Amino acid sequence: MNRNEQIPLSVPNLSLDILQNIREVIETNWVSTGGKFVIEFEKAVAEYVGVKRAVSCQSGTSGIHLVLRALGISGGDEVIVPTVTFIAAVNPVKYVGAEPVFMDCDDTLNMDMDKLDEFLKDECYFTDGKVINKKTGRNIKAVIVVHVFGNPADMEKLMQIKEKYNLKLIEDSTEALGSYYTKGKYAGKYCGAIGDAGVYSFNGNKIITTGGGGMVVSHNGKLLDKISFLSTQAKTDPLYFVHDEIGYNYRLTNIQAAFGIDQISRIENFIETKIRNYNLYKETIENIEGLTLLPFRENTRSNHWFYSVIVDKEKYGMDRDELLKRLGDENIQTRPLWGLIHKQKPYLKNQAYRIEKADFYEKNLINIPCSTNLSKDNVEAVIGKLEYYGKKR
Repeated sequence: MNRNEQIPLSVPNLSLDILQNIREVIETNWVSTGGKFVIEFEKAVAEYVGVKRAVSCQSGTSGIHLVLRALGISGGDEVIVPTVTFIAAVNPVKYVGAEPVFMDCDDTLNMDMDKLDEFLKDECYFTDGKVINKKTGRNIKAVIVVHVFGNPADMEKLMQIKEKYNLKLIEDSTEALGSYYTKGKYAGKYCGAIGDAGVYSFNGNKIITTGGGGMVVSHNGKLLDKISFLSTQAKTDPLYFVHDEIGYNYRLTNIQAAFGIDQISRIENFIETKIRNYNLYKETIENIEGLTLLPFRENTRSNHWFYSVIVDKEKYGMDRDELLKRLGDENIQTRPLWGLIHKQKPYLKNQAYRIEKADFYEKNLINIPCSTNLSKDNVEAVIGKLEYYGKKR
């Protein structure tokens, strides 16, 4: 039953067309954090998501860090974050000396906006334009929302909350480049281009990749100026190397941007493949007792970055962990949901508000192969194993 060829979870989809860009980088010696491809890539991403400008950076994590700094979040402040996310969405809160407050997820895996509203109403008070946490006495200044697995969060509800409580809003769209809303107030708006700032990632497993790297977008030009300033070591006078505050070496390289130019031109084809393969999975999985393929939010065009399956042990005959192991033995790479961040050792003392659904998904969710170069044969091979193990009960 073992397969000789591994079916990976999510790997890059690269083209040799990139070689022309790489040759130009080498011939011009612009290999570091300057060069025309950085400028072109920033412009291409900005145009794609519908903002006037974008600022590239070293990673999605550094992008969130830069936004927090530029928004003035600092020691003694609090930032509301999801517990269902990769830890990189939360760690930058600590980088700036602030503290996270953790929120539960809803059935899209995104932050539960009803609980967020409830928390702000019942556990905080609003005075002089500030939200004060009754339990800690700290000022809650911002929310970081993560569009989990490319599934757009409920931004209409969140923006209402933001405006009501005078909060800053950072969209962690590191998994959601290409996802947008098709109906409602934000119809036609891309994830990342609605809040105060949005952050994208180009890590190797993302919808497009530069091998690493990230991008910050915003409609606020002054905010982007500050982010660009901080990302280049905060040089007040670049000629005489005058630095009036702490900055960072957080810029994207020209080599990475050369990859990005090619990748962003192919993103719609990548998303088309993601959606097609998701639908292939769905046709069969919905008929396998004990397995549920999570849907994406209605009234959106998700990039379908990751596919999530919920395993009902009683109906399927084995639990999520056993299925994960069995598929691994067949050279089919899968993974569980991240460990909930409020349970991680650095965050055990931080406030977590009514975490309930997140515990269920942490225990029962498995992500299945979803690369943009995943073939129909690969999908059918995965489906075949899911059917086979279901019948074995």
